[in-house]
Amino acid sequence: MNNIYIIPIFIPHLGCPHKCVFCNQDEITGFKSKIDEEYVDNTIKEYLKTIPNESHIEVSFYGGSFTGIPLEKQKKFLSIAQKYIKLGEIDAIRLSTRPDYIDEAILDNLKKYGVSIIELGVQSMDGDVLLKSLRGHTADDVCKASKLIKKYGFTLGLQMMIGLPGDNRQRSLKTANEIISLQPEFVRIYPTLVVKGTYLEKMYKNGVYEPIDLESAVELSKILYIKFKKNGIDVIRIGLQATEDINISKDVVAGPFHPAFGQLVKSSIVKDILDSIFQNNGIKDGLVDIYTNPRSTSTMVGQKKRNKIYLETKYDTEIKIIQMADIPEDSVYVGFNGQLYKDSIENYINKSTI
Repeated sequence: MNNIYIIPIFIPHLGCPHKCVFCNQDEITGFKSKIDEEYVDNTIKEYLKTIPNESHIEVSFYGGSFTGIPLEKQKKFLSIAQKYIKLGEIDAIRLSTRPDYIDEAILDNLKKYGVSIIELGVQSMDGDVLLKSLRGHTADDVCKASKLIKKYGFTLGLQMMIGLPGDNRQRSLKTANEIISLQPEFVRIYPTLVVKGTYLEKMYKNGVYEPIDLESAVELSKILYIKFKKNGIDVIRIGLQATEDINISKDVVAGPFHPAFGQLVKSSIVKDILDSIFQNNGIKDGLVDIYTNPRSTSTMVGQKKRNKIYLETKYDTEIKIIQMADIPEDSVYVGFNGQLYKDSIENYINKSTI
């Protein structure tokens, strides 16, 4: 679906009695204002003024555990969003919540007010990781909530994190496999960051927690991305969105922060595709043309020309990047000695044995 616009309503900490080790919602969302019905209504009105006609518009309640809010407050917030659905001005309502705050009564109420998309903060399916992260729920809670959400006909999204206390590559892959078995329509992948004001910051400064490094986070996220996409699950975000506060020079104390983390992951996939094309077709010792859609050039070349430098060094080639608007954005075309070799991210993922 093209031209999807999200109207974000941030509800930091409302409804959430837990204090997970990584969480400081005020900094993560960049939002510190009071939330009430007037704020919700005004936010929707202001966003609608800027969104083009014929767009698919969704109001999204982010940042807290929405279904943990007192029921009457849930109803007041949802009724405002539902009003705009009835007016034909928005198309959907979505929200994020905890897996242990889902039951039949809650879902009945969400159905009544027109909610269609529910995201669960899974973070991990490993009991030890959940315990060390002070999540306050179990993997079994995730399974029960996910199945119930799908039974009710909601679109299900699941969020996972890598690099939590006690986590490792094997445990993250286990989490991914269990998420795949739950068949969500989409996922988000977040590397764990050490943010100011969190218990994780204390753990880090006391030497009991070591964050995953950027290179390892990119490599693991790449594998997870491929696994999810190969199994027909859309990956709608990789990495926490940078804000004025969520920045390595501000409130991020440590961890694999990068303002374009998702692009690093996709660029790494493209590097693997190009590496495979070069290796399988004997491309070396000469001039090579790489054709790309202008929108994909930075992903193709890599941050600080990393992909280009890697290939030129490994295969003793000189690479020329040629931009062509008619090439699909996820495609990779390589010209060498009069031959043109083609591949795409989608095809590469489908062939993957990960």
